[in-house]
Amino acid sequence: MSNRLNATPNDLRAFWMPFTANRQFKKEPRLFVKAKDMHYTTHDGRTVLDGTAGLWCVNAGHCRPLITEAIAQQAGELDYAPAFQLGHPKAFELASRLVDIAPEGMNHVLYTNSGSESVDTALKVALAYHRVKGDGSRTRLIGRERGYHGVNFGGISVGGIVSNRKMFGTLLTGVDHMPHTHQPDKNAFTKGEPEHGGDIATELERIVTLHDASTIAAVIVEPVAGSTGVLIPPKGYLQKLRDICTKHGILLIFDEVITGYGRLGTPFAAQYFDVMPDMIVTAKGLTNGVIPMGAVFVTSAIHDAFMSGPEHMIEFFHGYTYSGNPIASAAALATLDTYRDEGLLTRAATLAPYWEKALHSLADCPHVIDIRNIGLIGAIELSPISGEPTKRAFSAFLKAYESGFLIRTTGDIIALSPPLIISEAQIDELVAGIRTVLQSNI
Repeated sequence: MSNRLNATPNDLRAFWMPFTANRQFKKEPRLFVKAKDMHYTTHDGRTVLDGTAGLWCVNAGHCRPLITEAIAQQAGELDYAPAFQLGHPKAFELASRLVDIAPEGMNHVLYTNSGSESVDTALKVALAYHRVKGDGSRTRLIGRERGYHGVNFGGISVGGIVSNRKMFGTLLTGVDHMPHTHQPDKNAFTKGEPEHGGDIATELERIVTLHDASTIAAVIVEPVAGSTGVLIPPKGYLQKLRDICTKHGILLIFDEVITGYGRLGTPFAAQYFDVMPDMIVTAKGLTNGVIPMGAVFVTSAIHDAFMSGPEHMIEFFHGYTYSGNPIASAAALATLDTYRDEGLLTRAATLAPYWEKALHSLADCPHVIDIRNIGLIGAIELSPISGEPTKRAFSAFLKAYESGFLIRTTGDIIALSPPLIISEAQIDELVAGIRTVLQSNI
């Protein structure tokens, strides 16, 4: 008889956890069992202040009534409907609601189930668009060093984080990378957009010259590079990328999986920076992190290019079993209602000055070598322990958890992105907690 029948319910061995030091975790598990608004409750009954909106996604706070009620109602009414040659009303209603808050011209939406799928969808749209336009030689994709675009093969190919790429062979061919914009020697402790580095965008011209514009389909960047440690674009940088792409007929894709849905104080970062891409990639905050769902916004010019040929023929051979899933659509609609009713898509603009001042008050703490902020995002970069990279920040993460607040680390950088409902008093609480951790022996 299999000994699986005798396994205890809390055995941790079977789950190979993502992006986790599995051996360390399973010796000292950190488990959440409940959540409400700004706080988690741990398995041992402690309350933890959420300084990261879960994983950059719980923008409206946890277990919000409109969202949970919408999910329950939809599950009892229509649990699933195919998206291939069939549909259901909420998927269409949601698409209309989304384009209403999107930058002008973003008039069409494709649904996915995650940021990684959204990225790969956008890359496929770009390649197919040029082909239907008669520019089939445009097959090259341009990403950026230190960029994060999910973990599917397309995303890690255009991404530029070494640890996410090095295990997986040659990846997609025909991909090149622009340099990142991080210049700590010139921009350390900048508040908001750095003054120096906008000219780095001209490196795209060098890449275009190397490969010839006729071979390049798209450029993809995060307006604010989040997962690599909150790298904020220098002034003028994104507009220069837009101008170069327009000049050479290259599509510009903004990966707004993190910045979308209010993180900077506007619905999307494209509106914050006043730069219009050709596609916007989203996920995370779309459903407040409750149910997996992503959305890719495209311009009418891209959409309409596919709408030719016999009407009974499929225009674009792409999609997912769960594209526009009814329960996910209901969750997203209720999330948009919550954002609207509580003004959360713009609340970060009101909180940003207070957030900035609080974060930069940590500049005198031990080991702090840089602090960066924009909207309701922040990063505290620490000097690494010699010979043990990432250990100092990971130690800070563990101490923070034990002290009752959640931070995220990447390398030796503490990244922060609290739910948009955070109060000034809770910002003070979070920053005071981080100060205590940084002043301890890490």
